[in-house]
Amino acid sequence: MRLILGFGTIATAAFLCGAARAEVKLSGSFVADRACPATQSIKTAKNPGNVAIEPGKTYDLLAGNKEMPTHYLIEVPGADPDRRWVKVGCGHLAGGAIESPAAPAPDKPAASANGRPEYVFALSWQPAFCETKPDKAECKAQTASGFDATHFTLHGLWPQPNGNFYCGVKASDRANDKPGRWGQLPAVELDTATRQELDQVMPGTRSDLERHEWIKHGTCSAKNQQDYFADAVRLLREVNASPVRALFEKSIGNELTSGQIRNAFDDAFGAGAGDRVRVSCVNDHGRRLIGEITLGLTGPIEPGSSLSGLMRAAAPTDNAGCPQGLVDATGRQ
Repeated sequence: MRLILGFGTIATAAFLCGAARAEVKLSGSFVADRACPATQSIKTAKNPGNVAIEPGKTYDLLAGNKEMPTHYLIEVPGADPDRRWVKVGCGHLAGGAIESPAAPAPDKPAASANGRPEYVFALSWQPAFCETKPDKAECKAQTASGFDATHFTLHGLWPQPNGNFYCGVKASDRANDKPGRWGQLPAVELDTATRQELDQVMPGTRSDLERHEWIKHGTCSAKNQQDYFADAVRLLREVNASPVRALFEKSIGNELTSGQIRNAFDDAFGAGAGDRVRVSCVNDHGRRLIGEITLGLTGPIEPGSSLSGLMRAAAPTDNAGCPQGLVDATGRQ
């Protein structure tokens, strides 16, 4: 028995361990990337006939187990029963999946209590990132003379509060984004100049990072793709033109404390700016490397707004993060 509860949502009276399971209706195709069990039940993993999906084979897509699914319901010809559940990581969606409408995008960025938009601006130190992710395309391409050897790179510009994600994004895109299938996400459309600069300052575009950042964060900015990335690139340009970047470059191979980094932001962007900075470190074979710095920003980000003003308008953070770490050089250490 099946009751339709509005467009795209199915309540199925299939009682698994005494509880009904809600489904989100999908249509289109599921393409298997690897062999995985195709089970009759998610909870019990019951699998009559020990059915498995075959890599490269396409199956009709029927539903997801929830709005942000962990499993897809597909039709497996020849199986009994033929409606089977598979984990989302076992393949990818194709054929223009149709689902229940996503929540509409907000008409303005998330705002703080005083009504002003808030952001976290995340900057990476790419050599440290590549110590832990050497197989990434951007890390294989890294050189000692490259931009990312001596400059901060763009991770993202994240509207706050934390958790303000995926505004107006359809379920199939969320399902591809979460396990990192970013190449399956829609391409980001930028003008030529912005695309060229973004490819330089965000090396992760080689791995489609910009698609992920737009889907998860940019959609909640109330900006179009062009303005969102142009704003982020412009703010990064200010950091890289400042004494903060110079401090990092001359400290390659040595350690910096969070206090030194915060003081450098005060010197570059005005007293109090450093109180809006948090340092993150990564562990690489016992070495503590500075991997990222995040800046708190408050206020509308517009062509005339300065990083200094946006930082000093933000609430200070009592947590400076990682107390001390090494500024890593390019190449495996």
